[in-house]
Amino acid sequence: MSTPSTITSTTRKLSQQQVNVLQALQPGQRIRVTQTVRVGAKKWQAVAEGKFREINYLATGVTTDRVPEDDIVVPVVHFTKDNGELTSISMDENTVVQRAG
Repeated sequence: MSTPSTITSTTRKLSQQQVNVLQALQPGQRIRVTQTVRVGAKKWQAVAEGKFREINYLATGVTTDRVPEDDIVVPVVHFTKDNGELTSISMDENTVVQRAG
């Protein structure tokens, strides 16, 4: 699957810089993903690295038939960790994806 031509989120806006990085990724490129995890008042960063596979969207909604504007659409980055684990992360405004060296 190729990278979507636009990368948007209905709930949280990604920075244009992050969108540019995501759009430039090619399958097989090494990436580093940094997410800020928050539990209660505590926050820390979780970092994972691997080979980029693709970007697509997770569309969720309520269990009743409603208008499409009620759906929540989240960009999802799929990659493979060095140990072979297939991993996916949902993007939000606190997630950073970088090319890894």
